[in-house]
Amino acid sequence: MVDVVQWNLGPLPRKERVFRGQDPLQMNFSDEQLRQRFRFGRESIEFISDLLRDDLQSATARCTALSVEEQVMMSLRFFASGSHLHVIGDTMGHDKATVSRVLTKFTDALIAKRDQFIKWPCTPDKLSEAKNGFFEKAGFPNVIGCVDGTHVRIQAPADDEPSFVNRKGFHSVNVQGICDHNCLFTNVSANWPGSCHDAHVFKTSAVGIHLQNQYTSIEQGAVLGDSGYPCRPFLLTPFRQPIEQREHNFNKAHITTRCTIERTFGIWKQRFRLLKTGVSITNKYCSYKLLFQLSIEDMNKCFAN
Repeated sequence: MVDVVQWNLGPLPRKERVFRGQDPLQMNFSDEQLRQRFRFGRESIEFISDLLRDDLQSATARCTALSVEEQVMMSLRFFASGSHLHVIGDTMGHDKATVSRVLTKFTDALIAKRDQFIKWPCTPDKLSEAKNGFFEKAGFPNVIGCVDGTHVRIQAPADDEPSFVNRKGFHSVNVQGICDHNCLFTNVSANWPGSCHDAHVFKTSAVGIHLQNQYTSIEQGAVLGDSGYPCRPFLLTPFRQPIEQREHNFNKAHITTRCTIERTFGIWKQRFRLLKTGVSITNKYCSYKLLFQLSIEDMNKCFAN
């Protein structure tokens, strides 16, 4: 028989817990330095923290629990940089799993409040403000918004993968946006894969259905779109082959006014680099993540220092 030797080594020593977190708001960052890292100044970060405090406040009384401000800034750093979770964790002093949980919690909390910042102009005062704002740009009357679509790169989804390949050859979500004269989004549709045409996205969107069913006169205003959209009483597009001078003048004013939405998309993507590097999530969550970006962008413009 083989003798069995039992080693009595005693209990294994537990690895010491190391808490590395730090609150960037407590550091001596200037507003300019905060904007470079988080795309927001101190006052705006504090506003977002107060807005989401009830949703992000930890129920535990432990001294190591993440503060609301830490969760907000960790999430903003991720969306601003477009970096990997473990890089954000190393930068902020937390584990990758912690960053992932914070992002999910923060995003869900902010999405629930998106209607406070993305609003379609319905009241006479809002409609008049939008019409006057657009008219001052190029003299185009009765415009209440400009519409266009942009492709946001995503990771190839497991379900229905071919439909997400756009005409440029990469996987994306076709995000429709309508903005006002101040480059603020008033409507967003991020429900369609990259292969869908802009006209189809508009036709099936909530605002497209609303205008189709409720529009009665030009006094309600009109939306400007490019030649990829069908011309409707509520959706004005440029002349494809202008001949007369008045048609050329129409197209010139149309282009000058409509480029507001292209400029808005440019600001949006430049502000949040994640939209350029690619959203590494499945299509199940794409609409929510993108709506989050739009809500954040509106808040940044409304409450910037």
